[in-house]
Amino acid sequence: MKTVIIIGAGLGGLSAACRLAKSGFSVTIFEKNETIGGKINYVEAEGYKFDTGASLLTMRHVLNELFVFCGKRIEDYLEIVRCEPICRYFWSDGTRLDASDDLRKTEKEIEKIEPDDAANFRRYLADSRRKYEIAAKTFLAHGLNDLPQLLRPKYLKDLLAISTLKTLDAHNRGYFSSPKVRQLFNRFATYNGSSPYQTPATFALIPHVEFGLGAWYARGGMYEIPKALERLARELGVKIYTESAVEQIVIENGKAIGVSTGGEITAADFVIANSDAVETYRNLIDKNERKIFTDEKLEKREPSCSGFVLLLGAKKKYPRLAHHNIFFSDDYKAEFDAIFREKRPAANPTIYVCATSRTDETQAPEGHENLFVLVNAPYTSAFIDWEKEKRNYRDSIIKKLENFGLSGLNNSIDFERIITPEDFERKYNANKGSIYGVSSNGIFSAFLRVPNKARDIENLYFAGGATHPGGGIPLVLLSGKMAAEMIEKAHR
Repeated sequence: MKTVIIIGAGLGGLSAACRLAKSGFSVTIFEKNETIGGKINYVEAEGYKFDTGASLLTMRHVLNELFVFCGKRIEDYLEIVRCEPICRYFWSDGTRLDASDDLRKTEKEIEKIEPDDAANFRRYLADSRRKYEIAAKTFLAHGLNDLPQLLRPKYLKDLLAISTLKTLDAHNRGYFSSPKVRQLFNRFATYNGSSPYQTPATFALIPHVEFGLGAWYARGGMYEIPKALERLARELGVKIYTESAVEQIVIENGKAIGVSTGGEITAADFVIANSDAVETYRNLIDKNERKIFTDEKLEKREPSCSGFVLLLGAKKKYPRLAHHNIFFSDDYKAEFDAIFREKRPAANPTIYVCATSRTDETQAPEGHENLFVLVNAPYTSAFIDWEKEKRNYRDSIIKKLENFGLSGLNNSIDFERIITPEDFERKYNANKGSIYGVSSNGIFSAFLRVPNKARDIENLYFAGGATHPGGGIPLVLLSGKMAAEMIEKAHR
């Protein structure tokens, strides 16, 4: 029986582990933290439960397909419910919009802001769907190692159809005249940790993922998803060791032959790094073995944005909140210029608030709310000392939420925790604290990710947000699938 070692028990590693175990491989996972899940993690304290990573499931068919492949029913592991509305948007002038996958409802909401934009909404989503369908059969179905195959005439016409020199913002300006509506659709760049003023319009496919395929929540909290995959993996015979940091990937004659943990070497036929791909090359692979990804090249891979997070337990209810909420800044471009160009926190940031207690009564004590508050933040650098700045930034965010109508929020807080980009960097070995791995700023950025199969080291594979096809629950699950399929092919 061929053996596989996986570094990290994030969703990409768990996805690959389940598939490989089902296919007859002996699989072992080493996870450096005490809990599995990677950035999909949780905090439970004083009656409150918080997801500390992704708070939304899209493309749920990717998760469904994993369970089907393993011969299981997803319903026996997870209760997944639809979010309605998908998200509630707020602007400082009092405007509010509820986005729904019932497109008639969303059209009516947009019409209140700008009738002409409502008329263009379906046309925009039709283009978004075309982009998604092309990506689904090309970019999302093949690894970067298959790039020569993707550039064949069979696929080339489709790829050219969704490739563009336009930014996402420029694309959205072609459909929507209202700055508010454009801001709403520009926001989808943050789904891969990028700027709408730099990321290519190819990513206009993301609105179809949300409006066309639906937005979902795992009852009990999003951490139920990695828990379900852990259970599935163990049922299939996968061995999982937590608090077991891998110190080095052992390479002989250009081939990965195992890993070193606790000073001991564990041999394997194949190694999958579900750790941050950039940090894996930088810290787990000897420089002499890195023919392609030198330190200089790794430094040129721009990290995605990070996040500044507040976990707030509030001893009152806020009926104006939906499950997902966005409180927009007044100057979106200035916000992203601050994050990516100046590498400093935005003075007037857009604030995301997830209140799972609006949907799931198990997440907070009766009459209370659990508020996961996220602000996009720059990746770590010498420009900001979060230990010094975090309290003042926290205060400004709370004040802004109170001005948006969450009255008395500061005085209602009876549990609080702050998570900064430095915490993401430290806990998850995330490259400069990035949440989504590598940014998608630039027209060729998607092709500059670390591929799922190492080009310079045999038997070494990658899964996770910093590798192909990118960050976010469904794409990370797909990265695990791609790595597993490549190993199966190499074994055959």
